[in-house]
Amino acid sequence: MAQSILDDDGVSNPSHNRALTDVVEQAIAARPSRRRLLLTGLGAAALPFLGGLAACGGSDDAVAEPAAPAVPPEQTLGFSAVAVASGDSVAVPAGYVATAFLPWGEPINGFAAAWKADASNTAAEQEEQVGDNHDGMWFFGFNATGIGYGERSDEGLLVMNHEYINAEYFYAIAADTDPADWMAPFTFEKARKAQAAHGVSVCHVRRAADGSWQHVKTSPYNRRIHGNTPMSLQGPAAGHALMRTAADPAGTEVLGTLNNCGSGWTPWGTYLTCEENWNGYFGAPTSGATIAPGFEDQKAEILAGQSRYGITTAGFGYRWHTVDPRFDADVNPNEPHRFGWIVEIDPFAPGSKPVKRTAMGRFKHENAELVVAANGKVVVYSGDDERNEYLYKFVSSGTFDRANPTSAANRRLLEQGTLYVARFDAGTTVGDRMGTGVWVPLVFGDNGLTPVNGFNNQAEVLIKTRQAADRVGATMMDRPEWVAANPKKPGEVYVTLTNNNRRGTSTASSNKADGTTSAGSARPPVDEANPRANNVWGHILRWNEAGGDGTALTFAWDIFVLAGQPTVTSARAPSANVTPDNLFNSPDGLSFDSFGRLWIQTDGNYSNAGDYAGMGNNQMLVGDVATKVIRRFLVGPSGCEVTGITWTPDRKTMFVNIQHPGEVGNHPRAPKNAAGATLGDNDIARNATAFSQWPTAGARPRSATVVVRRGDGGVVGT
Repeated sequence: MAQSILDDDGVSNPSHNRALTDVVEQAIAARPSRRRLLLTGLGAAALPFLGGLAACGGSDDAVAEPAAPAVPPEQTLGFSAVAVASGDSVAVPAGYVATAFLPWGEPINGFAAAWKADASNTAAEQEEQVGDNHDGMWFFGFNATGIGYGERSDEGLLVMNHEYINAEYFYAIAADTDPADWMAPFTFEKARKAQAAHGVSVCHVRRAADGSWQHVKTSPYNRRIHGNTPMSLQGPAAGHALMRTAADPAGTEVLGTLNNCGSGWTPWGTYLTCEENWNGYFGAPTSGATIAPGFEDQKAEILAGQSRYGITTAGFGYRWHTVDPRFDADVNPNEPHRFGWIVEIDPFAPGSKPVKRTAMGRFKHENAELVVAANGKVVVYSGDDERNEYLYKFVSSGTFDRANPTSAANRRLLEQGTLYVARFDAGTTVGDRMGTGVWVPLVFGDNGLTPVNGFNNQAEVLIKTRQAADRVGATMMDRPEWVAANPKKPGEVYVTLTNNNRRGTSTASSNKADGTTSAGSARPPVDEANPRANNVWGHILRWNEAGGDGTALTFAWDIFVLAGQPTVTSARAPSANVTPDNLFNSPDGLSFDSFGRLWIQTDGNYSNAGDYAGMGNNQMLVGDVATKVIRRFLVGPSGCEVTGITWTPDRKTMFVNIQHPGEVGNHPRAPKNAAGATLGDNDIARNATAFSQWPTAGARPRSATVVVRRGDGGVVGT
């Protein structure tokens, strides 16, 4: 995903809520939705799927829901492709309507302060407003009674991530601000406001009679979870010495979640939010010359770990560490260990505390794709989004209770299990871009994960997941981002490999087995799974688990598509299924709908020139995985990333997020100064509407959700 201020990823783009204790369980009638089809091997055509909270009791009556309409093969991509665009609007196919919804700063409830057009809202006000830079999300329909999780399509909870802020738009500019530094003076209040714009929004939404959507601001479900919300640490790493701080000597509770990128959902009705570029909020200004009392004995180990995860002297330039000691990695060297996890949130219990699930490892999680394997084990796939990092899967120790999906036991399945990392091996034919692979377990005592190599227990394997993957010889990938499982074919899974301009460059190097490589600094050679040097366009890889079993330890893989420019006649050329009509670069967001169509979202170079000619603004495409036909469905506004996607159960409404509209980057219409140079952040901050005014004419740009629906009320995409 894109990152503001400083790009460490190599992407082209430089409460006051009432607790609910009376939530009723409802059994949901079986139907072939995406939620049900991901329960592979569980007899999904007949299994009643319970959607409430088991601890609350309630009715077991089934809620009838129409089956998904049959889609003839010729209508799998039943829309006319959208043309390339570089404008400041959202383009969708003819016959569709796209409406901006829940923008940054929207009051989360009926008594929160309104958003101020000059960005002068306070930190306390931002805590009660929708956060910034929307990302992964999920729609949780209500049950028939409207007080718990179910399968209704007309009303539910839209839960969305907020990845980061664009400081040039986020802060008001005082008249006496130093022209050379518009963020000065940087204060604790500014840091707290930015922290408040991160995290997650839970919004109660309802479909009106005309098909439009409304935010039910009086609902007690509305909730903001941000960078200072108390959260529990659970799993093998909870309480370990490396998780303890002066503020939390037990190492079991942390404040906040940050850089919330992709997401996931569970069959027991909870939301999974993923902490990605959390490292950029920390700074180590003295590089360890000073360190907090009581941590001297851990100094060398902690500092080495900081480098492996990309913690630098100044971070990404957010400056939090200059005013908030919690983010000074010299003063609080263990605080970074408390980020980089998958966080589980119960959207139907506003008074509940989010939980960081440490069993699934600590790295830069992009998303969390959960499936239930045929044997009942819960499998969660996740990519580590940085150059030369790895692809992981977690397999639960416990087994999913099919008869009681929301049981207390099911709700603890993510606490214990085995974390694996992928090794991609070449096939028998060189250059065919196919092969086999192995899932290597990251288990203390095995594969060199021993005290002599710096791992004293399983907690340390999970806290130092990257170092553990280095040690076992995992395959370095071209920025593994979103993972999506095919609901029509158990065991088939796809991952976006966004880009890697360091692949195949001189002098070749790989991540060191001792875990001392600084984040993203290696220069790996090409391999069969990552076949292009200077891979600025990215690709999508798929694999099939042995026997269609998500818990299998081996798999076969191939490349679904190499993005890029067909005019290139070299080893860098894209796949044959990339044509002038569907050009794109940097695939990022990825998700299947219930029909088995693969939706592809991009976060890349939008210069529309050179290697990126004919690609325009970032976009969303949809692919038929059987034929490999790919068609453009949506184009976003100026400077944006298109990310996050979810549907109502009837598939008549699609929600898509537009992140950082107006991020100047390399856009062909980016404003210039008198000397002809593209305006920098300082200039944009003083003229916030100079480039983009999406979604409201005359106002500074704001990230927002886009509601996409057919004008005739039909199923989206068919």
